[in-house]
Amino acid sequence: MEPPVRLASTGTIIHGVSVGEVLGVSTLAEARLIAGESGLGRIVQRLNVMEVPDILAWVKPHELLLTTGYPLRNTPQSLGRLVADLDERGLAALAIKLGRYVDELPGDMVEQADRLGFPLILLPNDVGFDDILNQVLTDILNRQAAVLARAEEAHRALVQVVLAGGGLREVAAEVAQLLDVSVAVVDGAGAVLATAGPAEHVAALRESISHEGPPPAKAGLAPARAGTAGRGREFASVPVLAGGHHHGRIVAYSASTAIRDSDVGILERAATVAALVVTRQEAVNAVESKYRADFLRDVLTGRAGTAERINGRARAFGWDLSRPVTVLVAELDPDGDERSAQDRLVACWTAAVRRHDRRGAVAGFSHEVVAVIDAALDAARVAKDAAAAFADLPPATFSTGTSRPSPGADALPEAYAQALKAARVGRQLHGPGAVAHFDQLGVYRLLSLVNDTDELHAFVRETLGPLAADDDAENADLRRTLHVLLETNLNVAETARRLHFHYNTLRYRIGKLERMLGNFTDDPHLRLNLTLALHVLRMRGI
Repeated sequence: MEPPVRLASTGTIIHGVSVGEVLGVSTLAEARLIAGESGLGRIVQRLNVMEVPDILAWVKPHELLLTTGYPLRNTPQSLGRLVADLDERGLAALAIKLGRYVDELPGDMVEQADRLGFPLILLPNDVGFDDILNQVLTDILNRQAAVLARAEEAHRALVQVVLAGGGLREVAAEVAQLLDVSVAVVDGAGAVLATAGPAEHVAALRESISHEGPPPAKAGLAPARAGTAGRGREFASVPVLAGGHHHGRIVAYSASTAIRDSDVGILERAATVAALVVTRQEAVNAVESKYRADFLRDVLTGRAGTAERINGRARAFGWDLSRPVTVLVAELDPDGDERSAQDRLVACWTAAVRRHDRRGAVAGFSHEVVAVIDAALDAARVAKDAAAAFADLPPATFSTGTSRPSPGADALPEAYAQALKAARVGRQLHGPGAVAHFDQLGVYRLLSLVNDTDELHAFVRETLGPLAADDDAENADLRRTLHVLLETNLNVAETARRLHFHYNTLRYRIGKLERMLGNFTDDPHLRLNLTLALHVLRMRGI
Protein backbone atom coordinates (compact mmCIF):
# COMPACT_ATOMS: atom_id res chain seq x y z
CA MET A 1 0.00 0.00 0.00
CA GLU A 2 1.17 3.51 -0.78
CA PRO A 3 0.93 6.43 1.66
CA PRO A 4 -2.44 8.18 1.91
CA VAL A 5 -2.77 11.04 -0.53
CA ARG A 6 -4.29 14.30 0.65
CA LEU A 7 -6.29 16.48 -1.69
CA ALA A 8 -4.01 19.01 -3.34
CA SER A 9 -4.32 22.57 -2.13
CA THR A 10 -2.40 25.81 -2.21
CA GLY A 11 -0.96 27.87 0.60
CA THR A 12 0.75 26.72 3.74
CA ILE A 13 -2.28 25.60 5.80
CA ILE A 14 -2.45 21.83 5.63
CA HIS A 15 -4.63 21.18 8.70
CA GLY A 16 -8.08 22.48 9.44
CA VAL A 17 -11.32 21.98 11.35
CA SER A 18 -14.41 20.09 10.31
CA VAL A 19 -17.59 21.79 9.13
CA GLY A 20 -19.27 20.42 12.25
CA GLU A 21 -16.66 22.11 14.43
CA VAL A 22 -17.07 25.38 12.50
CA LEU A 23 -20.78 25.36 13.40
CA GLY A 24 -19.75 25.21 17.05
CA VAL A 25 -18.02 28.63 17.15
CA SER A 26 -19.92 31.31 19.04
CA THR A 27 -20.67 33.56 16.05
CA LEU A 28 -22.48 30.66 14.34
CA ALA A 29 -24.49 29.60 17.35
CA GLU A 30 -27.72 30.60 15.55
CA ALA A 31 -26.66 29.13 12.17
CA ARG A 32 -28.75 26.26 10.83
CA LEU A 33 -27.75 23.32 8.63
CA ILE A 34 -30.15 23.17 5.67
CA ALA A 35 -28.74 20.13 3.84
CA GLY A 36 -25.68 17.88 3.48
CA GLU A 37 -25.50 16.56 7.05
CA SER A 38 -23.39 13.59 5.97
CA GLY A 39 -20.65 16.04 4.95
CA LEU A 40 -20.12 17.61 8.37
CA GLY A 41 -16.76 15.84 8.51
CA ARG A 42 -15.41 17.83 5.53
CA ILE A 43 -12.31 19.80 6.45
CA VAL A 44 -12.22 23.60 6.33
CA GLN A 45 -8.75 25.03 5.77
CA ARG A 46 -9.66 28.53 4.58
CA LEU A 47 -12.63 30.85 4.03
CA ASN A 48 -13.74 32.84 1.01
CA VAL A 49 -16.50 35.34 0.28
CA MET A 50 -18.58 35.09 -2.89
CA GLU A 51 -18.71 38.54 -4.45
CA VAL A 52 -19.00 37.73 -8.17
CA PRO A 53 -21.27 35.33 -10.12
CA ASP A 54 -18.31 33.51 -11.71
CA ILE A 55 -16.87 32.51 -8.31
CA LEU A 56 -15.72 29.10 -9.57
CA ALA A 57 -12.56 30.60 -11.05
CA TRP A 58 -11.52 31.88 -7.59
CA VAL A 59 -12.32 29.06 -5.20
CA LYS A 60 -9.86 26.52 -3.75
CA PRO A 61 -10.26 23.08 -2.17
CA HIS A 62 -11.29 22.92 1.52
CA GLU A 63 -12.85 26.40 1.51
CA LEU A 64 -15.93 27.48 3.40
CA LEU A 65 -17.66 29.83 0.97
CA LEU A 66 -19.68 32.70 2.51
CA THR A 67 -22.28 34.65 0.52
CA THR A 68 -25.25 36.98 0.90
CA GLY A 69 -26.61 35.79 -2.40
CA TYR A 70 -26.02 39.20 -3.95
CA PRO A 71 -24.07 37.88 -6.98
CA LEU A 72 -26.92 35.42 -7.66
CA ARG A 73 -29.86 37.81 -7.28
CA ASN A 74 -30.38 38.19 -11.04
CA THR A 75 -29.62 34.56 -11.95
CA PRO A 76 -31.41 32.36 -9.39
CA GLN A 77 -31.51 29.57 -11.95
CA SER A 78 -27.74 29.12 -11.49
CA LEU A 79 -28.26 28.00 -7.89
CA GLY A 80 -29.28 24.52 -9.01
CA ARG A 81 -25.85 23.84 -10.54
CA LEU A 82 -23.78 25.72 -7.95
CA VAL A 83 -23.61 22.89 -5.38
CA ALA A 84 -22.34 20.32 -7.90
CA ASP A 85 -19.73 22.75 -9.21
CA LEU A 86 -18.46 23.60 -5.72
CA ASP A 87 -18.39 19.95 -4.68
CA GLU A 88 -16.46 19.04 -7.81
CA ARG A 89 -13.79 21.57 -6.86
CA GLY A 90 -13.39 20.14 -3.36
CA LEU A 91 -15.00 22.92 -1.34
CA ALA A 92 -16.01 22.13 2.23
CA ALA A 93 -19.39 23.91 2.49
CA LEU A 94 -21.52 26.89 1.39
CA ALA A 95 -22.91 29.33 4.00
CA ILE A 96 -25.55 31.81 2.81
CA LYS A 97 -27.71 34.62 4.17
CA LEU A 98 -31.29 34.54 2.88
CA GLY A 99 -33.96 37.20 2.74
CA ARG A 100 -32.24 40.26 1.35
CA TYR A 101 -31.14 39.13 -2.12
CA VAL A 102 -32.27 35.50 -2.30
CA ASP A 103 -35.50 34.55 -0.54
CA GLU A 104 -35.07 30.78 -0.50
CA LEU A 105 -32.94 28.01 -1.95
CA PRO A 106 -34.41 25.87 -4.75
CA GLY A 107 -35.58 22.40 -3.72
CA ASP A 108 -33.36 20.66 -6.27
CA MET A 109 -30.35 22.48 -4.81
CA VAL A 110 -31.14 21.15 -1.32
CA GLU A 111 -31.73 17.63 -2.68
CA GLN A 112 -28.44 17.72 -4.57
CA ALA A 113 -26.56 18.89 -1.45
CA ASP A 114 -28.00 16.00 0.55
CA ARG A 115 -27.10 13.54 -2.18
CA LEU A 116 -23.49 14.80 -2.43
CA GLY A 117 -23.01 15.27 1.30
CA PHE A 118 -22.25 18.95 0.68
CA PRO A 119 -23.25 21.08 3.71
CA LEU A 120 -25.51 24.08 3.08
CA ILE A 121 -25.56 26.44 6.06
CA LEU A 122 -28.11 29.21 6.70
CA LEU A 123 -26.34 32.15 8.37
CA PRO A 124 -28.02 34.54 10.85
CA ASN A 125 -28.53 37.99 9.34
CA ASP A 126 -26.99 39.77 12.34
CA VAL A 127 -23.61 38.03 12.04
CA GLY A 128 -20.88 39.78 10.06
CA PHE A 129 -18.58 37.93 7.74
CA ASP A 130 -15.55 39.46 9.45
CA ASP A 131 -16.52 37.87 12.78
CA ILE A 132 -16.89 34.49 11.13
CA LEU A 133 -13.57 34.90 9.34
CA ASN A 134 -11.74 35.90 12.51
CA GLN A 135 -13.08 33.11 14.69
CA VAL A 136 -12.82 30.27 12.17
CA LEU A 137 -9.36 31.24 10.90
CA THR A 138 -8.14 31.52 14.50
CA ASP A 139 -9.41 28.02 15.19
CA ILE A 140 -7.77 26.72 12.01
CA LEU A 141 -4.41 28.29 12.81
CA ASN A 142 -4.54 27.08 16.41
CA ARG A 143 -5.37 23.59 15.17
CA GLN A 144 -2.48 23.65 12.72
CA ALA A 145 -0.09 24.89 15.38
CA ALA A 146 -1.21 22.11 17.72
CA VAL A 147 -0.85 19.46 15.02
CA LEU A 148 2.61 20.68 14.05
CA ALA A 149 3.69 20.79 17.68
CA ARG A 150 2.41 17.25 18.19
CA ALA A 151 4.23 16.06 15.08
CA GLU A 152 7.44 17.72 16.19
CA GLU A 153 7.15 16.16 19.63
CA ALA A 154 6.55 12.76 18.05
CA HIS A 155 9.57 13.22 15.78
CA ARG A 156 11.81 14.05 18.74
CA ALA A 157 10.56 11.00 20.62
CA LEU A 158 11.15 8.71 17.62
CA VAL A 159 14.62 10.08 16.96
CA GLN A 160 15.45 9.57 20.63
CA VAL A 161 14.45 5.92 20.27
CA VAL A 162 16.99 5.49 17.47
CA LEU A 163 19.72 7.44 19.28
CA ALA A 164 19.21 5.16 22.27
CA GLY A 165 19.92 2.15 20.05
CA GLY A 166 16.31 1.07 19.55
CA GLY A 167 15.19 -0.92 16.54
CA LEU A 168 11.97 -1.41 14.61
CA ARG A 169 10.26 -2.99 17.63
CA GLU A 170 10.91 0.11 19.72
CA VAL A 171 9.82 2.44 16.90
CA ALA A 172 6.55 0.50 16.54
CA ALA A 173 5.96 0.67 20.30
CA GLU A 174 6.55 4.43 20.36
CA VAL A 175 4.12 5.03 17.47
CA ALA A 176 1.49 2.81 19.09
CA GLN A 177 1.76 4.84 22.28
CA LEU A 178 1.74 8.22 20.52
CA LEU A 179 -1.32 7.50 18.38
CA ASP A 180 -3.09 4.95 20.60
CA VAL A 181 -3.19 2.46 17.72
CA SER A 182 -1.83 -0.96 16.87
CA VAL A 183 1.24 -0.85 14.61
CA ALA A 184 3.08 -3.31 12.40
CA VAL A 185 6.33 -2.85 10.48
CA VAL A 186 6.30 -4.95 7.31
CA ASP A 187 9.21 -5.67 4.96
CA GLY A 188 9.06 -5.50 1.17
CA ALA A 189 7.98 -9.15 0.91
CA GLY A 190 5.04 -8.68 3.29
CA ALA A 191 6.65 -10.34 6.33
CA VAL A 192 5.86 -8.67 9.67
CA LEU A 193 9.10 -7.50 11.32
CA ALA A 194 7.72 -5.85 14.46
CA THR A 195 4.35 -5.14 16.09
CA ALA A 196 2.97 -3.15 19.01
CA GLY A 197 -0.45 -2.75 20.58
CA PRO A 198 -3.11 -4.96 22.20
CA ALA A 199 -2.85 -8.60 21.13
CA GLU A 200 -6.36 -8.76 19.65
CA HIS A 201 -5.80 -5.61 17.61
CA VAL A 202 -2.40 -6.82 16.42
CA ALA A 203 -4.10 -10.05 15.29
CA ALA A 204 -6.59 -8.01 13.24
CA LEU A 205 -3.72 -6.01 11.80
CA ARG A 206 -1.84 -9.17 10.81
CA GLU A 207 -4.99 -10.52 9.16
CA SER A 208 -5.33 -7.30 7.17
CA ILE A 209 -1.68 -7.46 6.09
CA SER A 210 -1.98 -11.12 5.07
CA HIS A 211 -4.78 -10.07 2.72
CA GLU A 212 -2.74 -7.07 1.51
CA GLY A 213 -4.75 -4.69 3.66
CA PRO A 214 -8.28 -3.36 3.17
CA PRO A 215 -9.37 -2.42 -0.36
CA PRO A 216 -7.72 0.95 -1.11
CA ALA A 217 -10.00 3.84 -1.94
CA LYS A 218 -7.24 6.03 -3.36
CA ALA A 219 -3.50 5.47 -3.58
CA GLY A 220 -3.28 3.17 -0.61
CA LEU A 221 -5.77 5.04 1.55
CA ALA A 222 -8.10 2.67 3.37
CA PRO A 223 -11.82 3.34 3.08
CA ALA A 224 -13.13 5.94 5.51
CA ARG A 225 -15.17 4.69 8.41
CA ALA A 226 -18.86 5.32 8.37
CA GLY A 227 -19.77 8.76 9.63
CA THR A 228 -16.31 10.26 9.21
CA ALA A 229 -16.82 11.49 5.66
CA GLY A 230 -13.17 11.03 4.79
CA ARG A 231 -11.80 12.51 8.01
CA GLY A 232 -10.43 9.24 9.32
CA ARG A 233 -9.94 5.56 8.66
CA GLU A 234 -9.40 2.32 10.51
CA PHE A 235 -6.20 1.45 8.62
CA ALA A 236 -3.37 3.63 7.34
CA SER A 237 -0.11 2.68 5.66
CA VAL A 238 3.03 4.59 4.69
CA PRO A 239 6.12 3.27 2.85
CA VAL A 240 9.59 2.96 4.37
CA LEU A 241 12.07 4.31 1.82
CA ALA A 242 15.85 4.41 2.24
CA GLY A 243 18.62 4.79 -0.30
CA GLY A 244 16.14 4.89 -3.15
CA HIS A 245 14.83 1.43 -2.22
CA HIS A 246 11.42 0.39 -0.92
CA HIS A 247 12.04 -1.50 2.34
CA GLY A 248 8.42 -2.11 3.29
CA ARG A 249 5.81 -0.09 5.14
CA ILE A 250 4.38 0.88 8.51
CA VAL A 251 0.72 -0.04 8.96
CA ALA A 252 -1.53 1.28 11.74
CA TYR A 253 -4.94 0.03 12.88
CA SER A 254 -7.41 1.67 15.23
CA ALA A 255 -10.44 -0.22 16.50
CA SER A 256 -11.93 2.76 18.32
CA THR A 257 -11.02 6.24 17.08
CA ALA A 258 -10.43 6.94 13.41
CA ILE A 259 -6.91 7.56 12.15
CA ARG A 260 -6.78 11.16 10.92
CA ASP A 261 -4.53 12.90 8.42
CA SER A 262 -2.50 14.37 11.30
CA ASP A 263 -1.91 10.81 12.56
CA VAL A 264 -0.79 9.79 9.08
CA GLY A 265 1.69 12.66 9.22
CA ILE A 266 3.21 11.14 12.37
CA LEU A 267 3.27 7.74 10.64
CA GLU A 268 5.25 9.35 7.83
CA ARG A 269 7.73 10.71 10.41
CA ALA A 270 7.94 7.21 11.89
CA ALA A 271 8.62 5.78 8.42
CA THR A 272 11.55 8.19 8.05
CA VAL A 273 12.94 7.07 11.39
CA ALA A 274 12.34 3.41 10.46
CA ALA A 275 14.32 4.04 7.27
CA LEU A 276 17.23 5.21 9.44
CA VAL A 277 16.96 2.00 11.48
CA VAL A 278 16.89 -0.12 8.31
CA THR A 279 19.88 1.71 6.83
CA ARG A 280 21.83 1.32 10.06
CA GLN A 281 21.02 -2.38 10.25
CA GLU A 282 21.99 -2.89 6.61
CA ALA A 283 25.37 -1.29 7.28
CA VAL A 284 25.89 -3.52 10.33
CA ASN A 285 24.79 -6.59 8.37
CA ALA A 286 27.14 -5.73 5.52
CA VAL A 287 30.12 -5.58 7.88
CA GLU A 288 29.09 -8.77 9.67
CA SER A 289 28.53 -10.55 6.35
CA LYS A 290 32.00 -9.59 5.21
CA TYR A 291 33.55 -10.95 8.42
CA ARG A 292 31.54 -14.17 8.12
CA ALA A 293 32.43 -14.62 4.47
CA ASP A 294 36.14 -13.92 5.07
CA PHE A 295 36.26 -16.38 7.95
CA LEU A 296 34.40 -19.12 6.07
CA ARG A 297 36.62 -18.61 3.02
CA ASP A 298 39.70 -19.06 5.24
CA VAL A 299 38.18 -22.24 6.69
CA LEU A 300 37.39 -23.69 3.27
CA THR A 301 40.84 -22.91 1.91
CA GLY A 302 42.68 -24.26 4.98
CA ARG A 303 43.98 -20.88 6.21
CA ALA A 304 41.90 -20.50 9.39
CA GLY A 305 44.22 -22.29 11.80
CA THR A 306 43.60 -25.22 14.10
CA ALA A 307 40.27 -27.00 14.48
CA GLU A 308 39.96 -25.64 18.03
CA ARG A 309 40.41 -22.06 16.83
CA ILE A 310 37.98 -22.59 13.94
CA ASN A 311 35.30 -24.07 16.19
CA GLY A 312 35.67 -21.25 18.70
CA ARG A 313 35.26 -18.49 16.12
CA ALA A 314 32.43 -20.37 14.42
CA ARG A 315 30.48 -20.47 17.69
CA ALA A 316 30.78 -16.66 17.87
CA PHE A 317 28.87 -16.52 14.56
CA GLY A 318 26.32 -19.04 15.79
CA TRP A 319 27.77 -21.86 13.66
CA ASP A 320 28.66 -25.41 14.68
CA LEU A 321 31.50 -26.73 12.52
CA SER A 322 32.68 -29.36 14.98
CA ARG A 323 29.96 -31.89 14.04
CA PRO A 324 29.75 -33.96 10.83
CA VAL A 325 28.64 -31.56 8.10
CA THR A 326 27.93 -31.35 4.39
CA VAL A 327 29.16 -28.50 2.19
CA LEU A 328 26.92 -27.10 -0.54
CA VAL A 329 28.07 -24.69 -3.24
CA ALA A 330 25.54 -22.71 -5.30
CA GLU A 331 26.90 -20.97 -8.42
CA LEU A 332 24.94 -18.61 -10.63
CA ASP A 333 24.55 -20.06 -14.10
CA PRO A 334 25.97 -18.04 -17.00
CA ASP A 335 23.85 -15.59 -19.03
CA GLY A 336 22.09 -14.19 -15.97
CA ASP A 337 22.43 -10.69 -14.51
CA GLU A 338 24.96 -11.66 -11.87
CA ARG A 339 25.19 -8.27 -10.21
CA SER A 340 21.50 -8.10 -9.35
CA ALA A 341 21.10 -11.83 -8.68
CA GLN A 342 24.04 -12.45 -6.33
CA ASP A 343 22.55 -10.59 -3.34
CA ARG A 344 19.24 -12.32 -3.87
CA LEU A 345 21.00 -15.69 -4.06
CA VAL A 346 22.70 -15.08 -0.70
CA ALA A 347 19.39 -14.05 0.90
CA CYS A 348 17.54 -17.12 -0.40
CA TRP A 349 20.23 -19.52 0.77
CA THR A 350 20.50 -17.81 4.15
CA ALA A 351 16.75 -18.16 4.68
CA ALA A 352 16.76 -21.81 3.54
CA VAL A 353 19.64 -22.76 5.83
CA ARG A 354 18.04 -20.98 8.81
CA ARG A 355 14.83 -22.96 8.29
CA HIS A 356 16.62 -26.32 8.31
CA ASP A 357 19.68 -25.78 10.50
CA ARG A 358 19.92 -22.86 12.91
CA ARG A 359 23.60 -23.66 13.53
CA GLY A 360 24.48 -23.99 9.87
CA ALA A 361 26.96 -21.63 8.22
CA VAL A 362 26.21 -19.70 5.06
CA ALA A 363 28.14 -16.94 3.29
CA GLY A 364 28.26 -15.32 -0.11
CA PHE A 365 31.48 -15.09 -2.10
CA SER A 366 31.99 -13.14 -5.31
CA HIS A 367 30.45 -15.74 -7.64
CA GLU A 368 28.92 -18.33 -5.34
CA VAL A 369 27.19 -19.06 -2.07
CA VAL A 370 28.58 -21.69 0.30
CA ALA A 371 26.52 -23.42 2.98
CA VAL A 372 27.74 -25.82 5.66
CA ILE A 373 24.91 -27.83 7.21
CA ASP A 374 24.38 -30.85 9.45
CA ALA A 375 25.33 -34.02 7.57
CA ALA A 376 22.13 -35.69 8.81
CA LEU A 377 19.95 -33.23 6.85
CA ASP A 378 18.65 -33.77 3.33
CA ALA A 379 20.93 -31.44 1.37
CA ALA A 380 18.81 -31.76 -1.78
CA ARG A 381 15.78 -30.47 0.11
CA VAL A 382 17.68 -27.42 1.38
CA ALA A 383 18.79 -26.68 -2.20
CA LYS A 384 15.21 -27.12 -3.42
CA ASP A 385 13.91 -24.62 -0.83
CA ALA A 386 16.53 -22.07 -1.86
CA ALA A 387 15.69 -22.60 -5.54
CA ALA A 388 11.96 -22.13 -4.85
CA ALA A 389 12.62 -18.78 -3.13
CA PHE A 390 14.96 -17.74 -5.95
CA ALA A 391 12.46 -18.65 -8.67
CA ASP A 392 10.77 -15.23 -8.57
CA LEU A 393 13.87 -13.67 -10.14
CA PRO A 394 13.80 -14.94 -13.73
CA PRO A 395 15.69 -15.62 -15.88
CA ALA A 396 18.59 -16.16 -13.43
CA THR A 397 19.23 -19.73 -12.22
CA PHE A 398 21.92 -21.44 -10.17
CA SER A 399 23.50 -24.89 -10.01
CA THR A 400 24.23 -26.63 -6.72
CA GLY A 401 26.94 -29.11 -5.77
CA THR A 402 26.97 -31.25 -2.64
CA SER A 403 30.01 -32.78 -0.96
CA ARG A 404 30.46 -36.01 0.90
CA PRO A 405 29.89 -35.80 4.67
CA SER A 406 32.83 -34.11 6.39
CA PRO A 407 33.77 -35.28 9.90
CA GLY A 408 34.88 -31.88 11.13
CA ALA A 409 36.61 -28.57 10.45
CA ASP A 410 39.90 -30.12 9.30
CA ALA A 411 38.21 -31.86 6.37
CA LEU A 412 36.16 -28.86 5.19
CA PRO A 413 38.63 -27.74 2.44
CA GLU A 414 38.34 -31.15 0.76
CA ALA A 415 34.55 -31.10 1.12
CA TYR A 416 34.42 -27.61 -0.40
CA ALA A 417 36.45 -28.77 -3.40
CA GLN A 418 34.06 -31.70 -3.86
CA ALA A 419 30.98 -29.49 -3.75
CA LEU A 420 32.49 -26.97 -6.16
CA LYS A 421 33.35 -29.72 -8.67
CA ALA A 422 29.91 -31.26 -8.28
CA ALA A 423 28.24 -27.90 -9.07
CA ARG A 424 30.33 -27.32 -12.19
CA VAL A 425 30.23 -30.90 -13.49
CA GLY A 426 26.50 -31.07 -12.78
CA ARG A 427 25.89 -27.95 -14.85
CA GLN A 428 27.89 -29.40 -17.75
CA LEU A 429 25.98 -32.69 -17.63
CA HIS A 430 22.46 -31.53 -16.84
CA GLY A 431 22.36 -27.86 -17.80
CA PRO A 432 21.49 -24.77 -15.72
CA GLY A 433 19.73 -25.32 -12.41
CA ALA A 434 21.36 -28.72 -11.81
CA VAL A 435 21.70 -30.23 -8.33
CA ALA A 436 24.55 -32.78 -8.20
CA HIS A 437 26.18 -34.81 -5.45
CA PHE A 438 29.89 -35.50 -5.70
CA ASP A 439 29.38 -39.26 -5.26
CA GLN A 440 26.84 -39.37 -8.11
CA LEU A 441 29.16 -38.02 -10.80
CA GLY A 442 30.47 -41.46 -11.75
CA VAL A 443 33.44 -41.35 -14.14
CA TYR A 444 33.19 -37.59 -14.23
CA ARG A 445 34.15 -37.55 -10.56
CA LEU A 446 37.40 -39.32 -11.40
CA LEU A 447 38.09 -37.08 -14.38
CA SER A 448 37.44 -33.96 -12.30
CA LEU A 449 40.14 -35.07 -9.86
CA VAL A 450 42.82 -34.84 -12.57
CA ASN A 451 44.51 -31.53 -11.88
CA ASP A 452 46.57 -31.48 -15.07
CA THR A 453 43.93 -30.37 -17.57
CA ASP A 454 46.58 -29.96 -20.30
CA GLU A 455 47.28 -33.68 -20.06
CA LEU A 456 43.55 -34.41 -20.37
CA HIS A 457 43.25 -32.25 -23.48
CA ALA A 458 46.33 -33.90 -24.99
CA PHE A 459 44.70 -37.29 -24.37
CA VAL A 460 41.58 -36.10 -26.20
CA ARG A 461 43.55 -34.88 -29.21
CA GLU A 462 45.60 -38.08 -29.41
CA THR A 463 42.54 -40.32 -29.08
CA LEU A 464 39.97 -38.49 -31.23
CA GLY A 465 42.31 -36.89 -33.74
CA PRO A 466 40.42 -34.51 -36.05
CA LEU A 467 37.15 -35.25 -34.19
CA ALA A 468 38.46 -33.35 -31.16
CA ALA A 469 37.98 -29.96 -32.85
CA ASP A 470 34.72 -28.10 -33.43
CA ASP A 471 35.84 -26.11 -36.46
CA ASP A 472 34.49 -28.67 -38.95
CA ALA A 473 30.75 -29.44 -39.01
CA GLU A 474 31.26 -32.85 -40.61
CA ASN A 475 33.71 -33.92 -37.88
CA ALA A 476 31.29 -32.74 -35.18
CA ASP A 477 28.56 -34.83 -36.86
CA LEU A 478 30.82 -37.89 -36.96
CA ARG A 479 31.66 -37.39 -33.29
CA ARG A 480 27.95 -37.43 -32.50
CA THR A 481 27.63 -40.73 -34.40
CA LEU A 482 30.55 -42.19 -32.46
CA HIS A 483 29.00 -41.12 -29.16
CA VAL A 484 25.68 -42.84 -29.87
CA LEU A 485 27.43 -45.98 -31.16
CA LEU A 486 29.42 -46.31 -27.93
CA GLU A 487 26.36 -45.48 -25.83
CA THR A 488 24.36 -48.32 -27.48
CA ASN A 489 27.30 -50.76 -27.18
CA LEU A 490 27.74 -50.80 -31.00
CA ASN A 491 24.08 -51.69 -31.65
CA VAL A 492 23.90 -50.53 -35.28
CA ALA A 493 20.13 -50.85 -35.61
CA GLU A 494 19.44 -48.85 -32.41
CA THR A 495 22.02 -46.23 -33.37
CA ALA A 496 20.46 -45.82 -36.82
CA ARG A 497 17.04 -45.41 -35.20
CA ARG A 498 18.26 -42.73 -32.76
CA LEU A 499 20.11 -40.77 -35.42
CA HIS A 500 17.38 -41.26 -38.05
CA PHE A 501 19.91 -42.79 -40.49
CA HIS A 502 19.43 -45.55 -43.00
CA TYR A 503 21.24 -48.74 -41.94
CA ASN A 504 23.60 -48.58 -44.94
CA THR A 505 24.37 -44.92 -44.25
CA LEU A 506 25.39 -45.80 -40.72
CA ARG A 507 27.58 -48.69 -41.93
CA TYR A 508 29.34 -46.23 -44.24
CA ARG A 509 29.91 -43.82 -41.33
CA ILE A 510 31.30 -46.60 -39.12
CA GLY A 511 33.82 -47.45 -41.83
CA LYS A 512 34.87 -43.83 -42.08
CA LEU A 513 35.26 -43.56 -38.30
CA GLU A 514 37.43 -46.67 -38.17
CA ARG A 515 39.70 -45.28 -40.87
CA MET A 516 40.17 -42.15 -38.75
CA LEU A 517 40.35 -43.68 -35.26
CA GLY A 518 41.24 -47.34 -35.65
CA ASN A 519 39.32 -50.60 -35.46
CA PHE A 520 37.29 -49.70 -32.37
CA THR A 521 34.52 -52.21 -33.17
CA ASP A 522 36.93 -55.05 -32.38
CA ASP A 523 39.18 -53.37 -29.78
CA PRO A 524 37.51 -52.88 -26.32
CA HIS A 525 40.52 -50.90 -25.01
CA LEU A 526 40.21 -48.42 -27.87
CA ARG A 527 36.47 -48.12 -27.19
CA LEU A 528 37.25 -47.32 -23.54
CA ASN A 529 39.74 -44.62 -24.59
CA LEU A 530 37.25 -43.14 -27.04
CA THR A 531 34.52 -43.11 -24.38
CA LEU A 532 36.79 -41.37 -21.87
CA ALA A 533 37.88 -38.83 -24.48
CA LEU A 534 34.25 -38.00 -25.27
CA HIS A 535 33.55 -37.60 -21.54
CA VAL A 536 36.47 -35.20 -21.18
CA LEU A 537 35.15 -33.16 -24.11
CA ARG A 538 31.77 -32.98 -22.45
CA MET A 539 33.46 -31.60 -19.33
CA ARG A 540 35.23 -28.87 -21.28
CA GLY A 541 35.50 -25.68 -19.28
CA ILE A 542 35.52 -27.38 -15.87
